[in-house]
Amino acid sequence: MKIKTGLSVLSWVILSFLVLTWGSSFILIKRGLEGYSPLQLALLRISITCIFLLPFAFKSIKKVTLKKFGLLAIVGIVGNGVPAFLFAQAETGIDSSFAGILNSLTPLFTLIVGLMFFQYKAKWYNVAGVIIGLAGTVGLMSISGNKTLEFNFSHGIYIIVATLMYAVNLNVIKRFLKETDAITITSFAFLAIGIPALCYLFFATDFVTVLQTNPKAVSSLGYISILGVFGTAIAVILYNMLIKTSGVLFAASVTYMMPIVAVFWGIEDGEPFEFIYLFWIMIILLGVFMVNYVRKRVHSS
Repeated sequence: MKIKTGLSVLSWVILSFLVLTWGSSFILIKRGLEGYSPLQLALLRISITCIFLLPFAFKSIKKVTLKKFGLLAIVGIVGNGVPAFLFAQAETGIDSSFAGILNSLTPLFTLIVGLMFFQYKAKWYNVAGVIIGLAGTVGLMSISGNKTLEFNFSHGIYIIVATLMYAVNLNVIKRFLKETDAITITSFAFLAIGIPALCYLFFATDFVTVLQTNPKAVSSLGYISILGVFGTAIAVILYNMLIKTSGVLFAASVTYMMPIVAVFWGIEDGEPFEFIYLFWIMIILLGVFMVNYVRKRVHSS
């Protein structure tokens, strides 16, 4: 088997940026929650991302029919809107590092959803990877943060549901929007949910009051802005660029390195971390690797 060595410096720079950005998103959520409720954080994240992506949406407006816009709205709700709230809600009870590790379950659920509803074909080791990954998740939940399995599950379930929604979203995009470029998908998905989110934020929550009275509101808004612009808008665009220029396998390596950054930030922030966690983290990542593994056929010449 030959190893591809012709990757450009730009590819490695983009990969490093994605690992640092997405791996840091969980600590940014934690900081955002210091000033705002989970609902307000989610609405702010969606609104800021929408505003940033508006120029891209206007540029691509001729590509989107009314029917396609409806589908993109579903993508926005399932793949971005609801998960943004679920992650924020989860981190009201679990550590940011734990949240980052649970996020790596997305490839596992992508395979499960694909097998159940999208006629995926999988090898035995892909299915075994799902079982191993879920076993690692239960193991980590049973000891993480010096809390009980019941407590961790009651908050971690939000992230599990979010990763399941990510999986549905990925399969929908692959099946129904494969001819639509990533920038158009991302910008219109956020346009569909961003305007309602912005209206709800200002007219149905006490966001303005919190901004004026909470001493941490301004700094939290800064963290959420970084999360929305870099961790959502720019990161998604660069990720799709990486897939096109360097291949799916290289881009997928982000999944394996994100938890390392998330754990680092957690330790830096004083979150408890024991070496036994590493065992369960490796079990989860082994499962993710097996789910993504594609055995190459060797052709004799």
